[in-house]
Amino acid sequence: MNLKKLIYKLTDKEKYKKLKTSLLLQEKIKILKSGFENEIIKISDKLNQGEISFLHSGHLGDVINALPVIKEISKKSRCKLYLQVGKNLENDALDYKHFGDKIYMSDRMVEMVIPLLEKQSYISSVKKFNDQKIDIDLDLFRKMPMNFNLDEVRWYFQLTGVHVDLSNPYLFANEHDLLKKKIVIMRSTRRKNAFINYKFLNDYNDVLFLGLRDEYEDLKKDIKKLEFYDCKNFLEAAEIIKSSKFFIGNSSFGFTLAEGLKVPRVMESYPDFPVIYPNGGHGYDIYFQIHFEKICKKLNELNL
Repeated sequence: MNLKKLIYKLTDKEKYKKLKTSLLLQEKIKILKSGFENEIIKISDKLNQGEISFLHSGHLGDVINALPVIKEISKKSRCKLYLQVGKNLENDALDYKHFGDKIYMSDRMVEMVIPLLEKQSYISSVKKFNDQKIDIDLDLFRKMPMNFNLDEVRWYFQLTGVHVDLSNPYLFANEHDLLKKKIVIMRSTRRKNAFINYKFLNDYNDVLFLGLRDEYEDLKKDIKKLEFYDCKNFLEAAEIIKSSKFFIGNSSFGFTLAEGLKVPRVMESYPDFPVIYPNGGHGYDIYFQIHFEKICKKLNELNL
């Protein structure tokens, strides 16, 4: 710790607060001037190319959140997407390290998401990264000298300078052949909101869980008649969500899919790290039980 900072921390809280703010600002400017600003300029220049290759190493939700910008860029350029398998977590991902993760995307994750990405007509090709030529490295968003407590999907606005109307869908899938009009839940155990519970859904029919088996077992303690479905890949997950009566999820990949599809959806917000927000359509975020129950009732009564 900076010596002056330590002395102020022990002797003068106001000076400590001001010095801490000043040092953080200096660090952000240092990052900007040490090469990041040049990278932003390079990205801006490459947006004029007829063909653009993008690289992303995950997380999966981060990949989906980059799609609105890619979709917008595809109006003028042919867009190719490469996904990197096995990139080690960096210091910015300490939260995921806490949960035991070591890499951003495994080979299995990439295999699961490629069929969904190939379904997007505005992406000309999707492949695993194997030292291909890359024009825009989307992983650079992790280096941005800014507070990340804003809507995740907007990170890429700041990286590329391309802004998008987020009320429009940017993820597309057909409806599932068999599973339709279900209340679909995809909820991680990592970022549960301690202010709410799901027990009221015992009064609803056709409640279906997608995701990991242990996540299903965790929620089944509250919803006794909860059903489980093991999707073959994320394209099938998107098809089921597309066909749902409405979707419920928390700060995880499932809600990212529902948000891209713009189906009726409820976001179980995570008070400690609120970085996902519904944009447009029948999209709602909740923190408290009474609102959770009222919104689910409202969506259950929709006739869409």
